[in-house]
Amino acid sequence: MVTELLQKYIWLVQTFIRAGEQGLRLDEISDRWERRFDSPYSRRTFNNHREAIEEVFGIHIGCNRSTNRYFIEYSDDVSDERAEVAWLINTFTVNNMLSLGKERLSGRVAVEDIPSGHQHLTSVMESMTANHEIVIEYRKYTSSSAERFTLRPYAVKEYAKRWYIIAYCLEREGLRVYGLDRVESLEVTGNTFEMPKDFDVDGLFATSFGIYLPNGKGQSVTFRTSTTEARYLRDLPLHSSQEEIGNDGKHVTFRLFVCPDRNLIMEFCKYGSRIEVISPEEIRDAVAREHEEASEQYKDR
Repeated sequence: MVTELLQKYIWLVQTFIRAGEQGLRLDEISDRWERRFDSPYSRRTFNNHREAIEEVFGIHIGCNRSTNRYFIEYSDDVSDERAEVAWLINTFTVNNMLSLGKERLSGRVAVEDIPSGHQHLTSVMESMTANHEIVIEYRKYTSSSAERFTLRPYAVKEYAKRWYIIAYCLEREGLRVYGLDRVESLEVTGNTFEMPKDFDVDGLFATSFGIYLPNGKGQSVTFRTSTTEARYLRDLPLHSSQEEIGNDGKHVTFRLFVCPDRNLIMEFCKYGSRIEVISPEEIRDAVAREHEEASEQYKDR
């Protein structure tokens, strides 16, 4: 039911984005709704959906009283600048298109299988909205049995094709991160909690590389690559703090500001000889050791 409503909200937002500044009259909206969902669309239902869209996404559907045309105010901001809204809209739009065109486009659309634990995502987000504690059965990759934790879900975060809960764990008495794909069961309790007023998930992970909570203070990490590879890194930066600090025509130098961890080391290793870490020395040495150990595995073959 929740997913169906979200799909309708997303469809309505997308319809108004396509309409642009000229907007749509209620009869035009109703006609498109009936063609899409095969059901009548009353003014009352439309107004209820407008209110819900503003509450859920912060998107206001206004009305020009002189023309009786409805439109999304600041639609450019909605489609371009608000990353979280744009992501949600695009995700649901693509899913809807794949569902509708599955038979017509059979054998022509390929998607990756993402073990995101999406079956629990709606429950977690509903719990976040109501500030309800949840109880999960959680099994780590390194463990053969599950553990039971009581969590206060503060936020959710997507990283590397997986969804994660950032929560205060009552048993651990601290902030922890849990992968949704490793949650074996989830129960929403009636116990409520108060969100920390200054909590900001983006700020929390500002100096983190990956999904691990930052350990210590961030530091500058510099690396260089070829001008060709730099084009890819400009389009898809390794980290939000990435900045270009040098270009001699053959090599481009970048700088990150992060808390170095093993995820960062392995990210550099993934690029092989296409990236050279310059500083700090301990990161450069760690990457070199990984390459040397990998090379040793192939010497006898």
